[in-house]
Amino acid sequence: MSVLAVLDPAVALAHAVVATVAHLVPTALAIVLFTVAVRLALHPLARAAARGEKARARLAPKVAALQRKHKDRPERLREALAEMYRKEQVSPFAGCLPLLVQVPFFSVMYRLFTTPNDLLDHTLFGVPLGLHVTGAHGVGQWAVFGVLFAGLAAVGFVNFRRARRTAAAATAAATAQPAPQPGAGLLPYLSFGSVLFAALVPAAAVLYLLTAGVWSAAERAWLYRDGTPVPAAALLA
Repeated sequence: MSVLAVLDPAVALAHAVVATVAHLVPTALAIVLFTVAVRLALHPLARAAARGEKARARLAPKVAALQRKHKDRPERLREALAEMYRKEQVSPFAGCLPLLVQVPFFSVMYRLFTTPNDLLDHTLFGVPLGLHVTGAHGVGQWAVFGVLFAGLAAVGFVNFRRARRTAAAATAAATAQPAPQPGAGLLPYLSFGSVLFAALVPAAAVLYLLTAGVWSAAERAWLYRDGTPVPAAALLA
């Protein structure tokens, strides 16, 4: 029995919603619309996270000053930072909230698209939604998968460039930079993780990943249009 079986009630509900919409539009479009509807419902959390990140950017000079003042006393530094965030009513973890909330939804959609069901019998331009890229045959099916993977790669590249800019801005702004975190230089490359993951899941899941990725990229471009660096957690959402 799969650990994800605990999600079966939520999976059944998601299946019912997508199947209902699929009576009105093609199933592939129903998946896109359902994904957009859920991400739209989560948008207030993304807005709250953006407000928190902008507040942290405003407090960056104070953080640097505290780091200089307590550079030899890490315990006192943590206490001073916690006190400052409390007074300013800013959470240092707000940027992670949308990502954490999306994990259950991602798990439900993963379960829905990797468990045999009637939705996967439908097609996207001739490609069964339950088909993996390794099972594609013919120019038509390869072309559809090629477009999906190209879209994921494009979204990954946008996130990669933004992550590199964020890392560069953080390095330039830090006046009391602690020792670099191990693996920090590899973080931007995680933006391409969805492309690799897409090779392991059927076309329906690839379509979900692309829809969610495009939504996230557009949402970040809008919320951080003032130039505030996007937190790393948000770039992975």
